[in-house]
Amino acid sequence: MSSVDAKRHSLPSRRSDNDQPADPALVERLRVADADAFAEIVRAWSPMMLHVARLYVSTDASAQEVVQEAWLAMIQGLDKFEGRSSLRTWMLAILGNIGCSRGVREARTVPLSSLGPDEDDGPAVDPDRFRGPDDRWSRNWTPLGKPRPWPSSPEEEIMAAENRTLLESGLAELPERQRTVVTLRDVHGLSSDEVSSLLGLSAGNQRVLLHRGRSRLRGLLEMHYAGGEPVMGT
Repeated sequence: MSSVDAKRHSLPSRRSDNDQPADPALVERLRVADADAFAEIVRAWSPMMLHVARLYVSTDASAQEVVQEAWLAMIQGLDKFEGRSSLRTWMLAILGNIGCSRGVREARTVPLSSLGPDEDDGPAVDPDRFRGPDDRWSRNWTPLGKPRPWPSSPEEEIMAAENRTLLESGLAELPERQRTVVTLRDVHGLSSDEVSSLLGLSAGNQRVLLHRGRSRLRGLLEMHYAGGEPVMGT
């Protein structure tokens, strides 16, 4: 997987809903070396941090070393943390800086934004699913093209083992930039500002990649519920 730009990452200039000021109680617990507090964030953040670190370096082993260095740097720098962003966003900035430096040493860092257009530059939804320009209800869904209701609630279906396998397979087949953005946003729960900052993308580009990726994954589920047949307009 290609990595992100070898530049020093600054914190996002504006806060999203997921980027609120740090919990003072948690920060204080970390500052007094509360082992339970540290274990809590290690469990919660390490999978996401490993995925982000892998964007910068060439091996899983290198990514693990980057994450370890980031945890150590966070502990050593807690007294300098001012709480102007969430603790996670601050940690991601540390991780990005260390990952960039390691990537430069490995002569591997390439801006994600420089990878060129996505392999999929077509519309996110098949145009045949919409009514034509001569139709009275132009650009509305056709009877067969309209999104189909889930067999039960989306939450229940997505949590089903069969659907998780389908989504994991579909995620692996997404174009690289879509896969990276969807994984960071929907799997690891990063905010739009955090993802844009980490990947060197504009807010608009991040939204487009997320929308395209999510649309393709939803299309897979629709085909699954339709018995494997593409959902087409008519």
